Amino acid sequence: MTDEQPGARPRAEVTAESVVLNANTAFYNAFEAGDLDLMAAVWLPEPDPVCIHPGNAAISGYNEMMRAWAMIFANTPYIQFFLTDVQVRVDDNVAYVTCTENVLSSGEGAPEEGFAGGKALATNVFRRTSSGWRLWIHHASPVLSSGGRQEEAE
Repeated sequence: MTDEQPGARPRAEVTAESVVLNANTAFYNAFEAGDLDLMAAVWLPEPDPVCIHPGNAAISGYNEMMRAWAMIFANTPYIQFFLTDVQVRVDDNVAYVTCTENVLSSGEGAPEEGFAGGKALATNVFRRTSSGWRLWIHHASPVLSSGGRQEEAE
């Protein structure tokens, strides 16, 4: 006998992997919203977090990173992420998510009155804290080509 009501949907099992994936989603939601407070809440302030955006140098340290996010948000009127190839791994108090960021944006680099698209491979490393999983390292690398065997043969 179960304690669930007849016809009720079974409760979803809460796993460490699902909680980390929710933390990962919170990062991209904060990015899309351009909300510095939401972004600050996602990150682990210490030990020094690291953020590497495609084609840029590493930004180390919470305060420096928050300044960089403020600049990104000020210069990005629109950005949307469609994540694919999402994989998660949890080991004790550290976890990582790898994914492909399929990005649609406007602003610098986009055609006038239009949108630009791009793709990056990302690794997001999280640490478990007393307040939940917090982002510690974000590293995104641009995808310059599909890199398939067909291209290599040409």
